[in-house]
Amino acid sequence: MKRFATLVLAALLAACSGGADPAPPQQEVAGSNWTNPGGDAGKTHHSSLTKIDKDNVGSLGLAWQAELGTNRVLEATPVVLDGVMYTSGVAGRAYAFDAATGEELWRFEPEVDMQVNRTVCCDMANRGVAVAKGKVYVAALDAQLYALDARTGEVVWKADTVEDPKRGINSTGAPEVAGSVVVIGNGGAEYDVRGYVSAYDLDSGELRWRFHTVPRDPRLGRQDHPDLQKAVETWDPDSRWDIGGGGTPWDAINYDPLTGYVIVGTGNGGPYHTAKRSPKGGEQLYLSSLVALNARTGRVAWYYQETPGDNWDFTATQPMILTTMDIGGEKDRPVLIHAPKNGFLYIFDRRSGELLSAKAIVRQNWNKGINPRTGKPIPNPDGADYSTGPKIVFPATPGARNWHPGSYDPASGLYFAPVQDMGNLMFMTPGQKPLRSKAINNDAALVFSPDIEAALPTLPPPMQQAVRALPAFKEVLKKPYSSELRAIDPVSGETRWAVSMDGWQDRGGVLTTASGLLFQGNLAGQLRVFDMKDGKLLKRIETGTSILAAPMTYEVDGVQYVAVMAAWGGGGYPYVPRYSAAYKRGNQGRLLVFKLGGTDVPIPAELPVLEVAPEPPAQAPGVSPETIAHGQQLFFSVGCALCHSNQHRSITPDLRRMQPGTHEAFDQIVLDGLLSANGMPRWDDILTKGDAAAIHAWLIDTQARTRADELEKQKRGISLDTPSLAILSNY
Repeated sequence: MKRFATLVLAALLAACSGGADPAPPQQEVAGSNWTNPGGDAGKTHHSSLTKIDKDNVGSLGLAWQAELGTNRVLEATPVVLDGVMYTSGVAGRAYAFDAATGEELWRFEPEVDMQVNRTVCCDMANRGVAVAKGKVYVAALDAQLYALDARTGEVVWKADTVEDPKRGINSTGAPEVAGSVVVIGNGGAEYDVRGYVSAYDLDSGELRWRFHTVPRDPRLGRQDHPDLQKAVETWDPDSRWDIGGGGTPWDAINYDPLTGYVIVGTGNGGPYHTAKRSPKGGEQLYLSSLVALNARTGRVAWYYQETPGDNWDFTATQPMILTTMDIGGEKDRPVLIHAPKNGFLYIFDRRSGELLSAKAIVRQNWNKGINPRTGKPIPNPDGADYSTGPKIVFPATPGARNWHPGSYDPASGLYFAPVQDMGNLMFMTPGQKPLRSKAINNDAALVFSPDIEAALPTLPPPMQQAVRALPAFKEVLKKPYSSELRAIDPVSGETRWAVSMDGWQDRGGVLTTASGLLFQGNLAGQLRVFDMKDGKLLKRIETGTSILAAPMTYEVDGVQYVAVMAAWGGGGYPYVPRYSAAYKRGNQGRLLVFKLGGTDVPIPAELPVLEVAPEPPAQAPGVSPETIAHGQQLFFSVGCALCHSNQHRSITPDLRRMQPGTHEAFDQIVLDGLLSANGMPRWDDILTKGDAAAIHAWLIDTQARTRADELEKQKRGISLDTPSLAILSNY
């Protein structure tokens, strides 16, 4: 109670010193209610509920479900307040349900400009809503922030968070209520965005402050935020300011009522390599950093740059946890636990930003450890600098940790999370490329370590030799990857126990409870319940739908429920894993809610057997091998391959299987936006009619080759969906 009183007092003091009528403070511990996607003020994803326990979890079954009418990713963790569940879905849709019965109370579907899909690297995701003062706050994919009436779903206000419409901005994260404001970030670092967070008045939607995570061109004069004057000194004055710089805070925004700070995890640099972004180097604040901002003013209180001079897409946007620990000689010290992409698990004093601990939890070769004097990582250019040639970098760009939430149990002091130990081959083109508005500008090719050995024969012989000579290639051969659910002591970095996942894309978020249970879904479509003490599997529920989002739990009228959003997607979303329920049964998104004594989950039917690719039309007159090669180059460099993997059972159209009508309308679709309402944007500002014709020629050639291959497989009685190599040019 003493700590809770401190939290309330801090919130009241913050209100007295600035903004009027702030939102009530978040609960210290999640119980009957689950007040934000992380459950409590610290976003620990841990619940005090105990009615579902080790003795009775065997009877856990379906209480109710909601079909959400999408085949795209669902990443949100629902919020429950006083018997009503609020959650978000694709592109910023929002829903309210009776949390006990599943009755839909309202749904909100924003009018999204689907041209935004040009600048969305990782699916039309949304990670949740914020609820305060009778309003539900949700950000749409096209970066429009809505405040909805919590009773009716009607729009109370709408704020356009887009600073520059010419840039490739989008929003996929959950808003964060911070005193009297609601804070939202943005995505688009791989495109042409200069990252920022914005704070809006809870009641009116008026912009209160904005903080950019990257300086603007110093030739334009004094910076547009006083705390960027220091940052500009860490960049080359001749940086590629035209590309924006990246740093987009697309997730991980936590308000700390103890300090009145809103702590923001910032994104990667763009283009990826410093040599392309800030040629003379520098640490480039505030890329890949944690930045604590005063929630009333937007001024920087402290910062820590987790990956100075980021070259590897090592975002710091992964979920953070605020709690107290006995550490550094202080009892109940207020701390922040963070495990970002770069492979460390950090502990900070959240009052000052002091680094208390940094432990490596996966293989790393981008650094040589942490400098004990400065607290900064020691660069390892020999291991991971791909500016002079290809390098295999550990960890890979998907990160040791990503957006999939972990959990912290204060009783055991353990941190539970999915952890991926994987590398990737990285290389880039020579010279500087011109800015391409609202298009991929990261200028990096990636091949993940599970595919490197198979991909080598597709690369030029000199590059093959260079890759085989890399010390990291031995690591790839020894262990291409691991993906595990782990229980980690955050102070020592020691793994207490680990459970292997089905593949490197399998890394669902987690929930823990005071009854000693850990809940996690997987891509095979199972909700699994483990003993937190040793990782023993206690219960497995087949759902038939792939799960990535973190479960949550709540109580209504004495009944404890567990809920989880289910659908495959996110980074690399068109590459559907063969071991997933999405590959076997499709990807119809659902909200699933469980209770003791519940029923079986309805399992979607298996997808029909694959058919041979249809015969493509003849090539247009004048199409040459050079035309086809140019079309292939455009398909991968412009960004087509980011959405269209051309893999079996992708959740986006497989363009090797286009029907005659699609071929006939190809230019209308690609250049004129015929299918923009369905999510396929137009590209006539980047592609000429000749470019579109070249891409079409390559796709016709690819379809013909696919058809010939599949006819031969059919003749020989071989399954059509035998695995094929997936080369990710951009991720």
